[in-house]
Amino acid sequence: MQVLVVGSGAREHALAWRLARSPALTELHAAPGNPGIAALGRCHPVRAEDSEGLLALAQTIGVDLVVVGPEGPLVAGVADVLRHNGVPVFGPSADAARIEGSKTFAKDVLDAAGIPTAASLSVARSPCVVKADGLAAGKGVFVCHTAAELDEALVAAGAFGGTLVIEELLDGREASVFAICDGVRAVPLGAAQDFKRIGDGDAGPNTGGMGAYSPVSWLDDPATLVEQFCQPVVDELARRGTPFVGCLFAGLMVGDGGPKVLEFNARFGDPETQVLLPLLESDLLELLLAATHGDLSGVSAAVRDEAAVTVVLAGPDYPARSDYVGAAISGIEEAEAEGAVVFHGGTAMRDGTLVTNGGRILSVTGTGATVADARAHAYAAVSMIEFDGVQNRTDIAEVAARG
Repeated sequence: MQVLVVGSGAREHALAWRLARSPALTELHAAPGNPGIAALGRCHPVRAEDSEGLLALAQTIGVDLVVVGPEGPLVAGVADVLRHNGVPVFGPSADAARIEGSKTFAKDVLDAAGIPTAASLSVARSPCVVKADGLAAGKGVFVCHTAAELDEALVAAGAFGGTLVIEELLDGREASVFAICDGVRAVPLGAAQDFKRIGDGDAGPNTGGMGAYSPVSWLDDPATLVEQFCQPVVDELARRGTPFVGCLFAGLMVGDGGPKVLEFNARFGDPETQVLLPLLESDLLELLLAATHGDLSGVSAAVRDEAAVTVVLAGPDYPARSDYVGAAISGIEEAEAEGAVVFHGGTAMRDGTLVTNGGRILSVTGTGATVADARAHAYAAVSMIEFDGVQNRTDIAEVAARG
């Protein structure tokens, strides 16, 4: 079976890594991929947003499945172009992907489905949360405790263009819950907690994610949460004639009043995928194919009774800049020899040397019997990897590891 993974980040490397373990796989392809994915299959110089280029590649290869990783191509309708031309694709249509692409649309769907979420505010007054309506690479949400923070947030969010969404500020702990969906059913994939701020102790600006761990001991059973939050969204989108086929990702805030939705995403999370897939026992290719063909009945995603922790290594100016290019990277082979899995996020090969090529450069994942074990393995591997200016949080899963 020929499979094409669309994207070039650590999430796509994790997907490719897990798909490569399927006995049904004949050959793995990626567009455009990265050096980590190139060790697993063939990378092609086609941008993730180039729908016509992807279609031509898929038809030339004769792919049996395309897996679209990033949100941008999904919101732009890449899956529609492929699907309309007979190419099987795991990923929602542009209409269904609006659950992530438009905060305003998402609020309307949540209200119609009766899903608990933060209340919308007609007036921007602290404390509150300011969100850019469209995609912002994880950097379009601003938590405002003071009037000064609100003033800064309105300017920063406005820079993304489009309308702004103002919501009440919810208190509690955040978690991410994932489901594989076939347009009718939502099958639980697992849950994780990620760390969005750049600095230890959740200091500094938001990022695309600096680390994650799974499972989340203080969270309700993921199957229960998928039934409560993801399935109603699948039902509502189907009712509207825009069935959701892909990975539906609910960002939750769990407070005294129970969990409420912060946001929905229309794809696998990054860095959550890097902790979920190492724990997956089921064949990922079979799971995604079943969803793509519209029949997940009787299918489940079995997960090992272990833990995983991911630590992201970023460039020195991230998240202000995501273009840290050309610094040589060393130590990956040593880290993997000790049992870690290192997923490439922003890397490139230059004259035979692996170098930095982005903002979040690598995701280093350790596994173990407990979160504490997995965390120790992850940070041991992190200590072996070097490049000029590397930065990472030192407190990923620290509290969870203490139990």
